[in-house]
Order: sequence, then structure tokens, then C-alpha cells
Amino acid sequence: MPTFHCSAILFDLDGVLVDSTATITRRWSLWAERQGLDPKKVMEVVHGRRTVEVISLVAPHLDAAAETIKIEKSVTDDADPALPGALDLLQSLPVNNWCVVTSGTRNLAQTRMKLAGLPLPLVMVGADDVTKGKPDPQPYLKGAELLGFPPSQCIVIEDALAGVRAAHAGKMDVIAMATTYKPEELKEADAVVSGLAEIRVALSRGKLRVEVYAAQRLKPD
Repeated sequence: MPTFHCSAILFDLDGVLVDSTATITRRWSLWAERQGLDPKKVMEVVHGRRTVEVISLVAPHLDAAAETIKIEKSVTDDADPALPGALDLLQSLPVNNWCVVTSGTRNLAQTRMKLAGLPLPLVMVGADDVTKGKPDPQPYLKGAELLGFPPSQCIVIEDALAGVRAAHAGKMDVIAMATTYKPEELKEADAVVSGLAEIRVALSRGKLRVEVYAAQRLKPD
């Protein structure tokens, strides 16, 4: 059973805490079609990245800032449920030992968490809080800084390869959830699970012991 020891857990949002993958796929595919782009190629770079950076990659001729507002407003209209195990896991954690680091804006993230019935974190890092998004480590480094812990004492839970690479670039271990990608596509992570119900966290002397069930640690201790 893979076991990690840390001071804090940094969660991605979409595909980790909120079951929004289908919504994101639908909205981005519609946007791509309206712009005369291949939806399949657009979806290859969407997950785990800031909206403004996706648009700059796939449609550099468009006003990325204006298109970002349109896309994120359309996603806000959907009330996606929390993923199984999300509420129980968050409620089991001390409020000062976890945060959310998302590629969406903070306003969008807060709305989605409220609609999903999840508690809002004391610390949240959104697209509007950084100048570079995942796979750059800046978002996760910002989350660790705001929580007040060294990156080496933080664990990241992600669903996208861009997020896995961002966490590793920030010198953090990563548990990947195979909710958006297949397990073999997430092999760069330190462990892969199918859902949050496979993760147990215990607090001992101010430290978190994170146990991963039904998964193999992909890298040696």
C-alpha cells in the first residue's frame, strides 16, 4: 500500500473534487466548432491548463482574454456534482492543511464548489493568481507558499498530466486520479487511483499520513 507523509495536500479541482470532465469537454467542443477548429485537437491541450493559455495555443489569432470570459461564463452555468469521496476527504482534513489549485479563475472555482456542496478552502489559487499556468510549477508553489509549508512537505492530487508535471517541477509528490485520463497516461505520477475513496488521511503530531488503497506506487520510496 503506497503511503506518503506530508504537511499539506494541494487539490486540483475539475476531475479531482468536482465531476466536471463531461461539461468541460462539451463546452470546449462547442467552442471549437464555432471557431472552425478541430474539437479533438483542442481537447488534447485543454485539461489542466488555464483557459487563456489553451486559446493562445489553439487559436492565437483570437482575443484570448475575451474568449476566456465567454468560455468560463458558459461553464459556470453547469452545476456539476462532487466526485465520490470528495466531501468526506475534505471534511477529514484540518482547514489549514489543504487548499485548491485550479486552472480556472477563483470566482469560477468557488461557484463550482458551492454548487457541488463542497466546503470552500481557506486558500485557493486560481488562474487569476498566477502569470504562468500548469505545467509550470508556479500555481502549486503559490499554493504551498500561501499555506505556509515548503513544497517538499506537500502532496498534490491531480487528474491531468499538465498538473502532474507542474507538481513534480515544484518538487512535490503527486497522486493522480484516472478520472480524465487512463492510468497508463498518468504513469509520471507517484501513484494512481481511480477515485478519492481510495485515499485515507490520518493526522499525527501535525503531520498527515496519506495512505493509497487499490493502487501501486509508481516510484520507489
